[in-house]
Amino acid sequence: MNEENTFISHLVELRTRLIRVFSGLVLGFMPCAYFARDLYTILAQPLLEKLPLGGQMIATAVATPFFIPMQVALMTAFVMTLPHTLYQIWAFVAPGLYSHEKRLFLPLVIGSSLLFFIGMAFAYFAALPLVFEFIIYFAPEGVAVMTDIGEYLGFVLTMFLTFGITFEVPVFVVVLVRTGVISLEKMKQVRHYVLVGAFVIGAIFTPPDVVSQFLLAIPLYLLYELGIFLAGLSSKPTNPISDQQFLNNANKPTIKVKDD
Repeated sequence: MNEENTFISHLVELRTRLIRVFSGLVLGFMPCAYFARDLYTILAQPLLEKLPLGGQMIATAVATPFFIPMQVALMTAFVMTLPHTLYQIWAFVAPGLYSHEKRLFLPLVIGSSLLFFIGMAFAYFAALPLVFEFIIYFAPEGVAVMTDIGEYLGFVLTMFLTFGITFEVPVFVVVLVRTGVISLEKMKQVRHYVLVGAFVIGAIFTPPDVVSQFLLAIPLYLLYELGIFLAGLSSKPTNPISDQQFLNNANKPTIKVKDD
């Protein structure tokens, strides 16, 4: 009966947290929806700045001018309310964690979120302008570059997701080392394979140009090195004094007391 009550209380708690997450997302979406057109203009700025004078974007579907800005507003609301969402997740999970798990879980959640945002910012301010400049430069004479706003949104979201996940590499490395899945020495030994794999990943998940491939591959490898450095700091070396003390204590003769 106690187990059943505990399970029901967990379901009630989960429902409460989900309602709070949804309510926060709705409250964040309302002001974003009002500025939906401005938000899309900001999102399209990397391309608009590279278009020739008089260049513009187009909408090929009837409802696209409405739905695409609303999608951008929803995405912005999700990013804005992400700290609140993460707090609700933490409040639900924390009571069931041990103290050492709490010390590991919370920094990983905060660090991974910050790294994902940094990856998105890197894509917006560094990668996208260079990619668009490279692509427009190679447009044939007489070809007007006019991208559909829906196609542009899909392209940008793919770049955000790609660079955001790429910037999570230090977190992945630290988790793998701390959980014992792979040793720190092995991580150091496969550096050259990671470098080659970084360029392969850059060629697969970025547009077919050299610029975007390098913009993804180089940070990917550098972040891998950062992950190795952080894993080395967070790993706990074995204390030889403690081990020696343990052996000495184990070899001490035991004194038996005879019962009268």
